[in-house]
Order: sequence, then structure tokens, then C-alpha cells
Amino acid sequence: MSDATPTESAGRRLARSFALYTLARLGLVAVITVVILGVGALVHVTVPLLVAMLFALLIAMPLSLLLFKKLRQRVNRDITAVDAKRRKEREQLMSRLQGKDEQ
Repeated sequence: MSDATPTESAGRRLARSFALYTLARLGLVAVITVVILGVGALVHVTVPLLVAMLFALLIAMPLSLLLFKKLRQRVNRDITAVDAKRRKEREQLMSRLQGKDEQ
């Protein structure tokens, strides 16, 4: 049940999936940062931006594992596909270098 086209390479799928996952995680950090700054403003506490971003990063790390599980699994599948392709190409190269592929 892949949403990729048959002509799309495993490397391109990996790059796209990884970029999407990274953007989702960065977006989550940005949203949590805004929430921290907003809550600070509501209770009349000045929260420095860097402090809010660090706390947001710490909160977003485990939260992204739960929220973006499907994206992470897709990245892992794409990594596996790229690794399998490279392994196969390496085996073919080694076979040719050893002269086993001559016809």
C-alpha cells in the first residue's frame, strides 16, 4: 500500500519522507514554543525565546514519536529499501569483480 509511483526511486522516496518528517517535527517545536510563550504571557511571566525553544524541543522529542508514528515508519521502510538496493548493487559489483558474472 505504497503511495509512491513505480518510477520513483527509493532514494527520492526516502528524501521526501525524511523531509516531511523533519518539517513535521520542526513544526511541532514551533507550536509548542508558541504555546509556552502564550502561557507565559497569560500568567504575566516573561519567558525568553531561547528558553521556550529549548523546553519545546525537549517536549517535542518524545511527543513526536507518538504523533508522527506513521511518518517515522515510512522513513524506516524507505531506509530499508535504499539499504537493500545498495546491498544488491554491491553484491553484483563484487560478483563482477570476481569474474562470476562473465557470459
